[in-house]
Amino acid sequence: MKIILIIVFILISSCSTNKVVKNHGTSFIKNKSKDLIVNKSNKNDVLEILGPPSTKSSFDDNIWVYIETKKASTSIFKLGKRNTEKNNILILQLDDLGLIKTKNFYDLAKMNEIEFSEKITSSGYQKNSYVYNLLTSLRHKINSPIERTKSKK
Repeated sequence: MKIILIIVFILISSCSTNKVVKNHGTSFIKNKSKDLIVNKSNKNDVLEILGPPSTKSSFDDNIWVYIETKKASTSIFKLGKRNTEKNNILILQLDDLGLIKTKNFYDLAKMNEIEFSEKITSSGYQKNSYVYNLLTSLRHKINSPIERTKSKK
């Protein structure tokens, strides 16, 4: 009985009650972005203060995005579930000379206020188009040996 109590005591004492915090991206974006001035700071200033961007826009290389995420574990009873404590995004748009044209900062509260468009993008083909007919006939030709073997069984 004493051995079981000692083992339980060792297991309990080895468990940590400290909060596990995971940071991703560039730290302290909000404070660092205050040093960046629109129409005065350039690419070199941005790289010196914030470092390389987390991502660049797919459509325009002059839009730089910096991301900061901080997630902390909740209680032991929620089995590793994490709450997002910080989710900051800084979007910098640079002009052709490399100067900051616009600077937008979004935090967790502002992100909930963003409205997304409800428009739906239509597909680039129609059922009666030449490309649709060509691909459909190719699909039938590829699947025809399979359909023959299925029908023989």
